[in-house]
Amino acid sequence: MSCKRIEGGFSLLEVMMAMVISGVTLVGALGAVQISSRHIQEGLVADRALAMAQARLEAKRAVQWASILEDDLDHDGAPDLTMKDDGQGNDLTAGDGIYSAGWQRDGVTLAWTVEADRPGPLSMAGWVTIVAVASYTGPRGPREVRVGTVRANPMFVGAR
Repeated sequence: MSCKRIEGGFSLLEVMMAMVISGVTLVGALGAVQISSRHIQEGLVADRALAMAQARLEAKRAVQWASILEDDLDHDGAPDLTMKDDGQGNDLTAGDGIYSAGWQRDGVTLAWTVEADRPGPLSMAGWVTIVAVASYTGPRGPREVRVGTVRANPMFVGAR
């Protein structure tokens, strides 16, 4: 009775090739995770920017008409900021009828404007256009989110 011995296993070359292939696959997977992480972070900042812009619009829509140029940013019941049409800060041109204000928080710069449908005091305006622009810097450079709405003067609308 003869007994044949069969030797099995992998050669050193096969093991090394398997390690190289596994290493390349792992590096590729880690690169994909890094790219995904960057996109998720940019998406979070973009979502925050949009939420801040929308919140500013809603705040402007919710206040009494006489207080539309005042902003209570810390929600303590007292105005922290009064919008101006003086050509300083966020306001580009003095006397153009566009009232501007701005704020920076969590890597997002938020600027908002209130523009009446006609020149003169806001109490005589029929409606205003409110625009909020949130800008931030993402991995692909500067980005901005712009939202707007129109609000009617309650003196000229409502129950008759």
